Amino acid sequence: MKHKLLIFIITYKASFRILEVFKKLPFSHLKQYNYSIYISDDASNDNTIQYVKQLRKKYKRNLVINENRLNLGYGGNIKKCLRYAYKNNFNYAVMIHGDNQYNPKYMKRMFDILIKNKNYSAVTGSRMLKKKEALNGNMPIYKFLGNIILTKIFNLFYKTNFSDCHTGYWAYNLNKIELSLFNDADNGFCFDIDMRLLLTQNDLKIKEIPIKTFYGNERSSVHIIYAIRFFLKTIKFKLFGKV
Repeated sequence: MKHKLLIFIITYKASFRILEVFKKLPFSHLKQYNYSIYISDDASNDNTIQYVKQLRKKYKRNLVINENRLNLGYGGNIKKCLRYAYKNNFNYAVMIHGDNQYNPKYMKRMFDILIKNKNYSAVTGSRMLKKKEALNGNMPIYKFLGNIILTKIFNLFYKTNFSDCHTGYWAYNLNKIELSLFNDADNGFCFDIDMRLLLTQNDLKIKEIPIKTFYGNERSSVHIIYAIRFFLKTIKFKLFGKV
């Protein structure tokens, strides 16, 4: 029996970049699985959904498109995708960003690890296992240094050894994680760090693999606010055990 995999792609003002993401999907590798692609657009006010609908003719057999009428937030949109995954009995799920920052080719290794090694509940793509490549991929220096500092704080508090606590590239073994755990995470940009905290608290193992990323224009104010929230969440969770 083939493993049932969901590739869910979250989009918000992704426009034509979603087409670039699809070009990089490893379709030849995915043929060995029972897979589906679920695109969830979070009420974009540009032409993202028009580009998404262009894909329907070619990929209609494996493609489901969801349009959120109201913006659910980064984490809220991810939860929408995961509820679909659990409702339809998928075994594994990988999250791809519609802005083309994370290369979908790495999902091959992510799925292989989860399927072959049942000890892991999640696999993340780390930009910091090979730090020179992170800078070569145009990671902003403030983000590069901030990532190192905040990840060290996380490791110190929780006795872990992660290299990148701020990646948005995740694959999950849904057989090992309850939906309720995802529901407890933040609806905003802190969803990923909440999941790292919750999985760590529940002794659910996370495997890191090295990845390359692409960075376009970044808004530093967003990341400064995120960094402050990350620091406060890390302390709060250590003291009270709640995200």
